[in-house]
This record gives sequence, C-alpha cells and structure tokens, in this order.
Amino acid sequence: MPETDPTQPEPTDDRAAEPTAPRRTGGSGVARHRVGGRRRYLVPGLVALLGLGVAGAVTAVALGDDRPTDRMSVAEQESARADAAQRADRSAREDTAPTTSPTPSATATPTPATTATTRPPTPKPSRSSASAKAASPTARKAAAWVDPMPGAGVTSCYGMRWGTMHAGIDLAMPADTPIRAAGAGTVVDAGWAFAGYGISVVVDHGNGWLTHYAHQSRTVVSVGDRVKPGQVIGYEGATGDATGPHLHFEVHNGLWNQVDPAPWMRARGVDLGC
Repeated sequence: MPETDPTQPEPTDDRAAEPTAPRRTGGSGVARHRVGGRRRYLVPGLVALLGLGVAGAVTAVALGDDRPTDRMSVAEQESARADAAQRADRSAREDTAPTTSPTPSATATPTPATTATTRPPTPKPSRSSASAKAASPTARKAAAWVDPMPGAGVTSCYGMRWGTMHAGIDLAMPADTPIRAAGAGTVVDAGWAFAGYGISVVVDHGNGWLTHYAHQSRTVVSVGDRVKPGQVIGYEGATGDATGPHLHFEVHNGLWNQVDPAPWMRARGVDLGC
C-alpha cells in the first residue's frame, strides 16, 4: 500500500477524478507522490493567504477613507461654530452701536436753545446801563473832588508842630509842579493875600467851605474865576514862610476856621495820606 501523510487532510472527491500515474517501486517514486500531494494543498493555502491580504488592504483603505471623512466633519463643525460666534459678535456690536448715536443729538439740540435765550437780553440793558451811569450821582461824586497835587509825598500833617498849630497838610513835589483845585468853586483870593503864606489861592466851594493853597511860585487864576475839579490854579513854590518848595493845603469851615483836611477829603473820596 502507498504511504500517506498523517498530517494532511483526507483527499477530496477531486482527487479521485484525477488520473493516477502508474506506481513505481523504490524511494524515488515515494518522493514524487509526496510532492504532488503537497502541491495540491499548497495552492489553496496561497489563495487563502492572498484573499486575507486583499481583505486587509481593502479594510485598511476603508478605514483610511473613513478617517478623513471624520476629520472633515469635525472641521466643518468647528467652522460652523466659528461662524456662529462671529455672527453673535456682529449682532452684539450692532445692538450696542445705536445706543451711543442718539447721545450727541440729544445733547446738541438743547445747546443752541439755551444760547438763543441768553443772547437777546444782553444788548438791551447795555444802553440803559450806560445812560444810568452817565446820569448817576455816584459818577458825579467821584469826579467832584480830586487830589490837589497827585502823586506828592506828605511832609507834614494837620496838628501841633514845634509848639504851634500846623493847620494844614504839606505836600511836596519838585518845584513848579502844577497845583489843581480840589473841587468846583469860585476864586475869592489870589496872590500875596496873607502874611506868611506867600502867594496863595482861596476857592469858595459854597456852604461856608473853602480850600486854601499856599506857598505857590505863581498863580494862573484871578479873583472871581470859576474853577472845576482838577483845574490848574497855580504852581508849587517856596514863597512865604517855607523852607523848600511844597504846597500847604488847608480846609476852612468859614474863613480862618481851619479843620483837618485829611478826614474831610477822605469823606469825599480823596486820601491825602494823613
């Protein structure tokens, strides 16, 4: 009987259909029979292996094709989310934009209204105020009395001096400085009228009040002249009992009834410095 391989499966019906070669005795015949049997089983095995390889390749291709599709779907989802976020930001900006726009229009509208209401009354009182100032007694009072020698320094005030009464205020400036009438009035004395006073001018202001300007170098008014406040009536000198050029200024309440000129002139808006 021919030898069979116990490890190989039983031959199928195909094997029975195959023609059998004449048997040969000896070792070589046995070897050929074994090789032919193995070939019959090796071909189906290779076919099975090839089938498994093709199936694996197909599976790999299928898996490889599925991954990009999954990735593309995730990317599409990400882009959709980004687009939704951008739309939400745009809608938020558009909602906030109109809230700020009406603010300037609301503030701009009342501004001209307020300016229009305040401007019209401004020119009307200006004319009336100017006329009121021109006719006000306060303006007349300010110009009614002035300093007889503006800018002069005080060398002696009213009061006792060297044991005798100094009945006026001495104002000193350089020689020939103009002397001005302290107020409006009429000249009642001019020239060398009184002993010790040198060249003098006396102005009557009415109601018993007179002003006296002594030690002048010369006068430019005469008795009976009407003078205005600040009008030049003479020039500073050192005539009479004087040690240097100065103006001796007195105020009389009735002739030779001298009073302190400082408070009297101060009450009329002029400060002589005493």
